[in-house]
Amino acid sequence: MTAAVAERRATRRALPAVPGWWADVAGSAAVLSLLVVTALWTADRGVQELFGGLATGLTSLGRLTGLLSADLMLIQVVLMARVPLIERRFGQDRIARWHRLAGFTSFHLLLAHVVLTTLGYAGTARRNVLVETWDLVTTYPGMLLATAALALLVLVVVTSVRAARRRLRYESWHLLHLYAYLGIALALPHQLWTGADFVDSAAARAYWWTVYLLALASVLVFRLGLPAWRSLRHRVEVAAVVPEAPGITSVWLRGRDLHRLPARAGQFFLWRFLDGPGWSRAHPYSLSAPPSGDLMRITVKDLGDDSTRVATLRPGTRVLLEGPYGRLTGEHWRGGGVTMLACGVGITPLLALLWELPYAPGEAVLLYRARTPEELAFPAELDRLAAERGVVVHHLVGPRARRPAWLPAYAEGLPDAEALRRLSPGIAGHDVFLCGPDGWVEAARVATRAAGVPDAHTHHERFAW
Repeated sequence: MTAAVAERRATRRALPAVPGWWADVAGSAAVLSLLVVTALWTADRGVQELFGGLATGLTSLGRLTGLLSADLMLIQVVLMARVPLIERRFGQDRIARWHRLAGFTSFHLLLAHVVLTTLGYAGTARRNVLVETWDLVTTYPGMLLATAALALLVLVVVTSVRAARRRLRYESWHLLHLYAYLGIALALPHQLWTGADFVDSAAARAYWWTVYLLALASVLVFRLGLPAWRSLRHRVEVAAVVPEAPGITSVWLRGRDLHRLPARAGQFFLWRFLDGPGWSRAHPYSLSAPPSGDLMRITVKDLGDDSTRVATLRPGTRVLLEGPYGRLTGEHWRGGGVTMLACGVGITPLLALLWELPYAPGEAVLLYRARTPEELAFPAELDRLAAERGVVVHHLVGPRARRPAWLPAYAEGLPDAEALRRLSPGIAGHDVFLCGPDGWVEAARVATRAAGVPDAHTHHERFAW
């Protein structure tokens, strides 16, 4: 090991360790919460009422689906509260998938709750369903607020369907998604005032107040409090704006005591630039250079939304930050060889990792995919990495292949795994880092697996929302 490599290894910034057993604890807590809700429903004669006649059974089943729906909503809130122990252990990819699964399951249970409860009440009162629905909404405490909550949650779910999301700008989708918090808040009075579990059971009241307060605290502390404190403490502002390639811009950021941020190469922040209208919308941009002293760098691709404004930022513009987030860091590197596959602006976090990791000359291989030569960013910096660190750089330029593949069209006749072995002969023993669009990352993962790389040695960050 050279002295320079040893120095880099010694100075790598360590992230707070998350014990391996934490994953089992967190998963068990989520399952346990659902079991507790079911047990409380059972203790309140839920099973007996389920078999106490059609109308009573429908009402009881409606209670259970409503309680499970509320519990899953609160699990969603905690999942997306950016709690460091959860985020560092699981990463945003998996958290987002679980959030989506819990969200749609919760919504379907909520619809079942509305239908079953209304049918049960109508059957008990021997009234028309529409008449009973009107009576429930207009006369029961908290039901008007609950109806508004349902409308907001329907809006959030409909705009979260993939087909709808593709038609929305990120900023519009994100704003609409925030209405889920308002929907959950508006549903609470209904549960407090008319929910049988709240009214009849002290144990149930204690449980629900506890989980509601925990969810609220996670949002206030980690989504609002911690970002506000870090923004005030570090006073980040734009230092310089540098064009890197057509539609790709780097922003150098300076601040106070940035070395105290628990950030590493490969991670991302949510950024808000205080440059005028739209400043409140946050955008996830990765660090494209390791944090050094009081400087950081991000690199942004112009996607036609607020990312267009980045190229027009002026030095001195104040910045609010939230993070760091992400698990695409050198913490996973085992030492020895490393292969990195980047597509488009996916080069951003991998470039930072190439500077940070203390590999020996010739141990790092970069495969960089772009549609045209003009879209290849950081040419001078990649040349420096090749000259100073011995990185082997392969540019894979050309139109997309017709089949799902990480290769360009000119190489689509070559099996993906064989192409990987030719470009990075030692890849089976390497740690592999991937970053790019969702479909491209999945194709690259399939190829690395076929090339003999265990899934545990493949680390990736997807571009999806």
